[in-house]
Amino acid sequence: MLKYILIFLIVFSKLSFADTEKISLEKLKLLMSEGVPLIDIRTAKEWRETGVIKDSHLITFFNENGEVDIYKWLNELELVADKNKPLILICRSGRRTGIVSDYLDKYFEFFKIYDATDGIKEWKKINPLS
Repeated sequence: MLKYILIFLIVFSKLSFADTEKISLEKLKLLMSEGVPLIDIRTAKEWRETGVIKDSHLITFFNENGEVDIYKWLNELELVADKNKPLILICRSGRRTGIVSDYLDKYFEFFKIYDATDGIKEWKKINPLS
């Protein structure tokens, strides 16, 4: 009986939290071509300085002061992505997306979060930005 309870708890705990996967830029391109939304969590200043990936959704997570309004961010995200379907997060270098992915995985029930660990810095070395 204990064995079945443990199996249930393991399976249930996996289902009740987001599945987060760190991805390369090649996988990012593939997922985007399949229609998975790309969420650029950088600031407006960063978007202006470097440009953005075509068709990405620009939703700042941390403002210039490092502050977050999680419910405002989640409301904006809900307009472009379904939490019951996969989504991709990208930032400048991958550091912030790692933090955000872990946070969403821990506290919110997203189906699948892809973390573009190389960020815009690497993307723009080999791909155009708009």
